[in-house]
Amino acid sequence: MKHTIVLATRNAGKIKEFQSLLKDFPVDILGLDAFGPIPEVVEDGETFDDNAYKKASFTARCLGFPAISDDSGLVVEALNGKPGVHSARYAGPKATDRDNIDKLLKEMAGKSDRRAAFKCVISLTVPSGPALTYEGSCEGEILETPRGEGGFGYDPIFFSPELGKTFAESDLAEKNRLSHRGRALAEMAAEFDKIIKWLDHRLVEEKPAKPDHSQFEDNDWSQETMVRKK
Repeated sequence: MKHTIVLATRNAGKIKEFQSLLKDFPVDILGLDAFGPIPEVVEDGETFDDNAYKKASFTARCLGFPAISDDSGLVVEALNGKPGVHSARYAGPKATDRDNIDKLLKEMAGKSDRRAAFKCVISLTVPSGPALTYEGSCEGEILETPRGEGGFGYDPIFFSPELGKTFAESDLAEKNRLSHRGRALAEMAAEFDKIIKWLDHRLVEEKPAKPDHSQFEDNDWSQETMVRKK
């Protein structure tokens, strides 16, 4: 049995990444553009898990297929986990990457504990609600000044001890090898055979039992009320 799984995004690059990763499994990975318009989900959860599950479960309920969504961000020890789920809009709803970096560096001024991590949570959810969750993280440190011209977001101030440089100084292959999202994806892919069995079980559970037509005098299913034989 081949399953359709909806990736709750319109990002073509992300869709291709998932399709490539799962190409050897009996699944069709489709993005939101393969369907009619559905409302945007407000990602207002307190954790990455909250936001990933909210978007995946909403998409699954709307479209009737299992759905995958992810949420990620930067977690800084000295700031009690900030910017966290607010990473993309840390300096405000219309903030640029530079605005977010400037705010973070200002708050980190004078702090000796520079430990930080990029974290990602992926949620795979069926329409009735149950979900599987996968997590990935990449440990590093926050520099005092930006370094490098590549990447995006907080990459210029995130120093990776494994690479010996910032993400903005690294090429895409180096960054993807260590990235939080890549690690979460690898964790999910490593047990996708089990996920297929889980989907088989969950989706069969959700289907209502077929009616026994012999119990009814009139099998016209357009009727609102059926009359059971006595």
